Amino acid sequence: MERVSPTRSTSADATWSGLMAAAQGGDRVAYERLLGDCIPHVKRVVRRTGVRPESVDDVVQDVLITLHRARHTYDPARSFANWLGAIAQRRAIDHLRRRGRQERREVSDEFSYETYPDASATPEGALESDDRARDVRGAMASLSPGQREAVELLAVRQRSLAEAAAETGKTKGALKVNLHRALKTLRARFDGAE
Repeated sequence: MERVSPTRSTSADATWSGLMAAAQGGDRVAYERLLGDCIPHVKRVVRRTGVRPESVDDVVQDVLITLHRARHTYDPARSFANWLGAIAQRRAIDHLRRRGRQERREVSDEFSYETYPDASATPEGALESDDRARDVRGAMASLSPGQREAVELLAVRQRSLAEAAAETGKTKGALKVNLHRALKTLRARFDGAE
């Protein structure tokens, strides 16, 4: 005798079985309803298997793809919740195995970012940094006063639109327009379009 999943009632399982039987017969609406209804059940099974929260949605997608490919093998006389639960559990285990293999192959060194040399610490890096700063100053000087003011307040000083509007006496809309035009001009200049 097949055991019905404790997370699904017998009536819900019967409903799912009926929907799957209808889907096997070509009823698209029944299939869409079934997929929507069973996602919480799949998520519970996947979480219980030990999949990390950030990977649950990926595994659920894998389960739904497997369900779609294997839908012709479902026997409507059996529990749909158990059949789906078995698929979900197997996809979750596959995910955990892949992840375990990946973690064994990949090495993570959290301190490497702290010990990575600063490119500007070398003479070439310092010259490059100076060149970039000179280019940015030149590009900023080519902007209109309103555009330069918008970039300075909103991008450089990280003021909110309300703060910048209060400080300059200009409307939020005017500041947005000036910033948009300034960024477009700067983008064109640095992309070599001008």
